[in-house]
Parts: sequence; C-alpha cells; structure tokens
Amino acid sequence: MTRPRTWAAGELFALGLGLALGLALAQGDGRSSARQEFLSKLVAAAIERTNHVVRYDPGYVGIAYPGGDVPAESGVCTDEIIRVYRVLGVDLQKEVHEDMAANFALYPAATIWKQKRPDKNIDHRRVPNLMVFFSRKGEVLPITDN
Repeated sequence: MTRPRTWAAGELFALGLGLALGLALAQGDGRSSARQEFLSKLVAAAIERTNHVVRYDPGYVGIAYPGGDVPAESGVCTDEIIRVYRVLGVDLQKEVHEDMAANFALYPAATIWKQKRPDKNIDHRRVPNLMVFFSRKGEVLPITDN
C-alpha cells in the first residue's frame, strides 16, 4: 500500500488553478467592476489557502450536501478549488451536482466511473467533471507551456 504524500495547500491549489479561472472569467464582460472584484477576492482566497497544510487523500468520503467537505487536513487539488470558491459564496458541490442531475449525459461519470446517476459526495471532486462544468458555465483556457 502506498503512503499518502503530504502536500502543501499551495501545491494542490496550483494543480487546479486553471479550473478555477474558468468560472472566474465568466463572471463578467472583462470591463465590469463586479468581475474585477470577484477576481480579486478569488485570488485573495487562493493565496490564503497556501497557509494550510493538506495531506493528499483521494479517497471516497460521504459528505453533507450542500456545503459538504472532506476533512480540512486532507483532500485533492479540486478540494482546494472548492474551498477557494466557497469563500466567495460559490458551492461547487451544489453547482456541479445540479448541473450533472440535469445534464448527466454530458459528463464522463458514466463512461469513466460507470455511474448511473450523479453522486453528490464525489462528482465535484473529480477533475474531468469540473472540466465539463467549467467549459459549460465558464470559459475554457488554452493549455500552454507558460
């Protein structure tokens, strides 16, 4: 059995930053002060998360809904993204679950994990699901070497 690696929250956050920017970029037309305020708060919340130490643990955990979270000292990159957005009042667990419930066929859950229906405990924690969600609700950023 492989021992879990301990990751600083900043490392986990860096792994998921591209996902978070998708929704942030969709909050306005690029000129609005509301969008700029949202982005500033998003960045501040992300920077604050770098003060936490989080042990990498990709295990399935039953959590409350809405507003559920795995234990604060554990998680994966997406858990850090979820925590950042919660500071701004956005519950990705709820948002992803509701979108998957209405549009399940658009998500890879059935093909990758053989799910028959959305699972509020894990779907928002899976990168492929967040990729679909942010592409539907936000903006897809190009993958570059920079």
